[in-house]
Amino acid sequence: METKTKFELKMGVATREAFGQALVEAGRKNKDVVALDADLSKSTYTNFFAKEFPDRFVECGIAEADMIAIAAGLASSGKIPFAASFSCFAMNKGFEQMRVTIAFPNVNVKVVGTHSGISIGEDGPSQMSIEDLGLACSLPGFTVLSPADEVAMRALVHASVAHVGPVFIRAGRPKTPIVHAADQQFQIGKSVQLTDGKDLTIMAHGLLVVEAIRAQETLEAEGITSRVIDMYSIKPLDRDAIERAAADTRAIVVAEEHLVASGLGVRVSQVVAQTRPCAMEFVGIEDTYAESGTPEELMKKYGLVASNIVTAAKRVLGRK
Repeated sequence: METKTKFELKMGVATREAFGQALVEAGRKNKDVVALDADLSKSTYTNFFAKEFPDRFVECGIAEADMIAIAAGLASSGKIPFAASFSCFAMNKGFEQMRVTIAFPNVNVKVVGTHSGISIGEDGPSQMSIEDLGLACSLPGFTVLSPADEVAMRALVHASVAHVGPVFIRAGRPKTPIVHAADQQFQIGKSVQLTDGKDLTIMAHGLLVVEAIRAQETLEAEGITSRVIDMYSIKPLDRDAIERAAADTRAIVVAEEHLVASGLGVRVSQVVAQTRPCAMEFVGIEDTYAESGTPEELMKKYGLVASNIVTAAKRVLGRK
């Protein structure tokens, strides 16, 4: 597998916007695709779908729990509904309905949470979703995805249409650099290795993938080589990639814009403990809520930038 060591990180659109674009493409291909929103269609970009397919769009108002239940009803009648809102609102307000009307009967609903993590910025902690992946992964039968850029998001929206079963897709507010080639293939349950190295592995998802790449470049300049893996499929995990990384590098850093106590790091640790125990470190949000501030200020204050990954990498190498 050929991997890069240097990346030209061209800025792309936000993953929430890429979701909106891909949803329209999916709607053109499949008449059963429908969309629902909770009074935030201009922010989630489901307004793209509403404009082209007004008869296949349901505006639910500020009623996320109702939106989830309506989506479940549509799925039960053969439709492929995408229900979107801010991740904080969709997951926290709609969790009981996801459990009872989607997960338990295992119906074919796709829930999309935008403005995830703390990078929503100035809107503050009441609108920041730092628990969404843990909650989504706790629902039996749910597939959970966290794309890093517009390329991954578009591909995973189409993969979600083809997948029969509940899906949660995490999207962000800020524009994101493009890390994947336009022809990169994505499959549910797999990952993408972006760089190779023998000293340690850095696993990340969402906005932290680009920070992992930047950390890899900093470490390489110091003579430390890192394997960087985009773990966009949070559930199911690419267990083979995790086991290979643990065996080959014997040191893993997991980086994510989520609570460390319930995110990707916990799930990777389970695989490592079962297969190839090795030294591990975790970069993420500790046991706290964030403040209001610019995305850049918040990511730096709460330790979610490349320099934090570099520090974690050196710690894990010290215990390897």
